[in-house]
Amino acid sequence: MMRIRNATSQDGARVVEIWRDAVDATHDFLSAGDRAAIEAEVRAFLPAAPLWLAVDGHDRAVGFMLLDNGHMEALFIDPAHRGTGVGRLLVAHALRLQPGLTTDVNEQNGQAIGFYERMGFARIGRSALDGQGRAYPLIHLRHGGVERP
Repeated sequence: MMRIRNATSQDGARVVEIWRDAVDATHDFLSAGDRAAIEAEVRAFLPAAPLWLAVDGHDRAVGFMLLDNGHMEALFIDPAHRGTGVGRLLVAHALRLQPGLTTDVNEQNGQAIGFYERMGFARIGRSALDGQGRAYPLIHLRHGGVERP
């Protein structure tokens, strides 16, 4: 049985592992250099971030998200648990906490865009660069939003 809980300091290594495995499975568009640079940033930041975890019946994290003022900054699922409802569970939890949720998705990650659209998110914009100024365009989404050109 899956449940949601806050991350603790003991979850840091597992969270980074989930991030790495999920990125390896879904972000094949990243250059090797950018992938290494982003992982270094993630290793420094993620273990101390205020995360929500989806955990299994053994309290092992299988996915996580980071919310910040109505914006989902991150949602990553262990590839072994993709398609099992973990992402849906985390998004539903986020929407209970922060209706009107927004998020950004790499334009090259069509699977993630499709997931969010199935969850009721609509495209509201696009940026040519990611949040760190890298040339990985972002699609901006809002739950219950209206598509704009």
